[in-house]
Amino acid sequence: MDAAAWGLGAAVLLASIVEMVEALTIVMAMGMTRSWRSTLMGVGAALVALAAFTAAAGYALATWLPEAALQLAIGGLLLIFGLQWLRKAVLRSSGRKAMHDEDQIFAEEVAAARKAGEVRQGGLDWFSFMISFKGVFLEGVEVVFIVITFGLSAGNMPVAIGAAVIGVLLVLVVGIAVRGPLSKVPENTLKYGVGLLLAGFGSYWAVEGLGIFTDSRQSLDWPGADLAILVLIAAWFGLSRLLVRTLRRPEPAPVPSTSGS
Repeated sequence: MDAAAWGLGAAVLLASIVEMVEALTIVMAMGMTRSWRSTLMGVGAALVALAAFTAAAGYALATWLPEAALQLAIGGLLLIFGLQWLRKAVLRSSGRKAMHDEDQIFAEEVAAARKAGEVRQGGLDWFSFMISFKGVFLEGVEVVFIVITFGLSAGNMPVAIGAAVIGVLLVLVVGIAVRGPLSKVPENTLKYGVGLLLAGFGSYWAVEGLGIFTDSRQSLDWPGADLAILVLIAAWFGLSRLLVRTLRRPEPAPVPSTSGS
């Protein structure tokens, strides 16, 4: 594989790990607190819905848009997506937003599951089913979106799909072994990294897609070809660190001692 394919695989792998860690926390909380059967059925229903969504969205994007327009649309969406992730990472790193804590989220989900009343019909605990379905589907949609956009823009769907599958399996295997939320995963750091990758690739493809407005309607070429992606990622990293330094809360001044010498 070339450098772009490796970058594609890394971005999708990290994104799928981050999203599936969050989904696993919800599934674990529902299964351990209420009903594993209903929880797993909710997970299964979410996976079926995700498969249908993937097929429909992938077919529509690949069929209806010419290459340059596809790059512009997908690049713009990836850039927006990446900037949202970077915004949260900058706020967390500067102390203006609390760090993502899977243990705390797990505790909150468990408390909500215990507080919810009995909601059984047709042999299913519908609270477990719906919460698991919603958690897996919403987190999975983000993974599907990244897989489709990266795969179509880079013209390498097998690498994108393979990286996502590996990420999901890694989280699943570790989750089964740990039997609890994966709080040891450096999720905040991974989200920062994924945000940089999404912003870098998004900028690259969005600018290439601007060729749709030229007479040839062909994609524009970057100087240095795929190496420009590394420059863009470095630029986004530098800008994000500058924002962190600008937004960082000042350390509280030490309280002078009032005790006698």
